[in-house]
Amino acid sequence: MSAPLLYLASKSPRRQALLQQLGIEFETLLLREAVGRERDVVEEAFDAEPPLHYVERIARTKAQVGWHRMQNRKLAERPVLGADTEVVLDGDVFGKPRDADDAVRMLKRLSGRTHQVHTAIAIRYRDVTEVELSTSRVTLRRLAATEIEHYVRTGEPRDKAGAYAAQGRAAAFVSRIEGSYSGIVGLPLCETATLLARLGVHVL
Repeated sequence: MSAPLLYLASKSPRRQALLQQLGIEFETLLLREAVGRERDVVEEAFDAEPPLHYVERIARTKAQVGWHRMQNRKLAERPVLGADTEVVLDGDVFGKPRDADDAVRMLKRLSGRTHQVHTAIAIRYRDVTEVELSTSRVTLRRLAATEIEHYVRTGEPRDKAGAYAAQGRAAAFVSRIEGSYSGIVGLPLCETATLLARLGVHVL
């Protein structure tokens, strides 16, 4: 196996699979996320913080924290990629649901509506952090209460922004997508390749 091109500051299997789709060799740098421990990145919006500012700030922070983690561990110096995905409806940011009731609440609000999915990616390399943003529009068909409850019981919404996974069982709920499918899943590949090329790393 060739040496990795970059570090991924995420444990998301979806982002890992998308990088592999481009044939990019990478290693993961896990950030502290466990409940009860001090987290490396606190994913909470500031008061009145615009959604686009929030998603870009979190992606940039993940890349910067990953860079410092790389330095502290004395790893080989390579670009560090961080990303954040948020669902937004009527100006409200839908993060990951706190519990099953929160997932039901989110899905009831998203039912029959068109919302935005913003994914920001940030790559830190030495003293430079480059950021790109992907915005897509997703329409969910009107969902029956029983459908929502059954879906939530599958456990799939647990760690998903907006409490659904377009690449999973919730594909049955998605009636229309405008924009980047990979961005909705969690890592817009066009923007990722563009950022890497800007840093001199050409993946294709």
